[in-house]
Amino acid sequence: MSLSAAEVRKLALLARLDLSDDEVANVRPQLDSILAFVEQLTELDTTDVEPMTTALDVDNRWREDSQFDTLSNDEALANAPSQSDGCFLVPPVLGVVASKKS
Repeated sequence: MSLSAAEVRKLALLARLDLSDDEVANVRPQLDSILAFVEQLTELDTTDVEPMTTALDVDNRWREDSQFDTLSNDEALANAPSQSDGCFLVPPVLGVVASKKS
């Protein structure tokens, strides 16, 4: 399978690449080579091959899920630089909030 220059430009656009004419000419045979290799792989007989999620034989080492005591609200706020009414106070991120006037 051989890609046209227009197809290479479309792939570049999808990959958000801005390729010059020289780069398109340079990349085109490389992509043709990659596609030829993928085409060659489709000819392999994989009927007796089990699907795999990874090429390595890896076992996940998950820790046991266990319940434990959590911090109380007072303990969580103990080192907070600023707090009010049992909550952390942080500087505004999206601008200054207008204060209420009574």
